[in-house]
Amino acid sequence: MGKLREILACRWVRFGFVAAVYVLWFVVWGRSWWMLLGLPVIYDIYISKYCYRLFWKAHLDKKEGNRIYRSVMGWVEAIVFAVVVATLIRTYFVEMYVIPSGSMEKTLLVGDCLGVSKVAYGPRMPNTPLSVPFVHNVSPLDPSKKSYVEWIKRPYKRLAGLDTLERGDVVVFNCPEADTVALISPQSNYYQLVRAYGRQAVLQQSAIMVHPVDKRDNYIKRAVAIHGDTLQLKEGALTVNGREIPLEPYAEMFYNIRGKGLTLVYFESLGVTREEIGYDNELDMWQMPLYHEQVQQLRASGRADNISRVVIDRVESDIFPHDTVRYAWSLDNFGPLWVPERGATVALTLDNLPLYSRIIKNYEGHDLQLRDGAIYIDGRESDSYTFAMNYYFMMGDNRHQSLDSRFFGFVPEDHVVGRAWFILFSTDKSRSFPGNIRLSRMFTAIR
Repeated sequence: MGKLREILACRWVRFGFVAAVYVLWFVVWGRSWWMLLGLPVIYDIYISKYCYRLFWKAHLDKKEGNRIYRSVMGWVEAIVFAVVVATLIRTYFVEMYVIPSGSMEKTLLVGDCLGVSKVAYGPRMPNTPLSVPFVHNVSPLDPSKKSYVEWIKRPYKRLAGLDTLERGDVVVFNCPEADTVALISPQSNYYQLVRAYGRQAVLQQSAIMVHPVDKRDNYIKRAVAIHGDTLQLKEGALTVNGREIPLEPYAEMFYNIRGKGLTLVYFESLGVTREEIGYDNELDMWQMPLYHEQVQQLRASGRADNISRVVIDRVESDIFPHDTVRYAWSLDNFGPLWVPERGATVALTLDNLPLYSRIIKNYEGHDLQLRDGAIYIDGRESDSYTFAMNYYFMMGDNRHQSLDSRFFGFVPEDHVVGRAWFILFSTDKSRSFPGNIRLSRMFTAIR
């Protein structure tokens, strides 16, 4: 043991170990040769100690002789160290997210604090690395101001990961339509406002804020289809590549329920919250979101005379691809739709252009114009297009209360943040402490 301590105390051994970890992490895994410039700094810390003699020794001497300076700098050093370590962990390994809405009910609940794995699909390097630590996209002091600066902009880059995004994964991603925000109503979808009131009307009423990919709002949904798949919804039933995909065990759909002996208290005993329960006096009918087990319990109770799943087939312009003439799709009757994949070429027509125009213009950065009934890409007339990225189709498990790809369309691979991994902590905002802590959900895996 003494010999081992002697070896570890050798400055050349410590330098070699730290340098090896640094090179493997930032140069090899990070694929950044310019990070080799950090090796002289590590060499100086362990071997030459030039900066120590020039600056750090004077700093340590001042800390030793000045109590106020020692106290202040102790806090400064602790904060800087914590920020650096936390930033490295959040960027490369795991980041925490809190579920703000019920779009994944009851698989995930509002108040769940999730650990999201960055190494599952490979860490995505920041497009805008200069930002306020631990703040996403707006200043906490002034929501009309960005929390980042765009002096340095980096192209999309993802490091090697442990796995690939598979169909059925629960994924955190940047919402594609959160690239533009109307400051007068930042919680609203800018493109839905434009469709409802017109672009000029929105711009006259509100300033807008434009975010790069990594600063767009984070959403969490399930990847029901991946690149190369063809999906379709018929009366709420999802098929992918011709095979019906069953609902997840805790995925919710709305149901109409009739029967005697049905009360609010009974439905609450099934696990339905009072806010979710609706009742129509004229039709003598209850309506609420339920998952499979709740439906089975309701049927077995004998209280319900009729239980029917709601089908939302209203065609509206907010449903992707926002062209009700060519694509009369609804929330429960949608598709068929092919999900683009990298390297695939599709024939372009005026009929299918609404499906791919946002990919061509917004995600892959080409100039797209229509002139005299012809399609022009980057100034050249085009009758086909080859995709540069893979795309995904995301849906919430709470099928009837989810803003997902049925509204904003395909999710590009450069928008993917990571795989939802586990629930670290969970609280119920409708209850008071300590009863608001959902102990049964803590440290559970997400499926």
